[in-house]
Amino acid sequence: MVWGRRRVFLDTCPRSFVSAESIGLVEAFAAWKLVGSGDFASLPARTADAFCVLENELRAEMSNATE
Repeated sequence: MVWGRRRVFLDTCPRSFVSAESIGLVEAFAAWKLVGSGDFASLPARTADAFCVLENELRAEMSNATE
């Protein structure tokens, strides 16, 4: 194992999985959360899918921080 955190592990460097698009989606998610998580239905499908994944991971991190 090269990298691991809780239930996720990789046998290759995680940096190779980070693209300009994924960085943009993380930044857009942070901005979306900052302004109060606007109308989810108006987001493009790919963005909505990414936001669902990011929201689930954020909740898991917050849950683990309180344990």
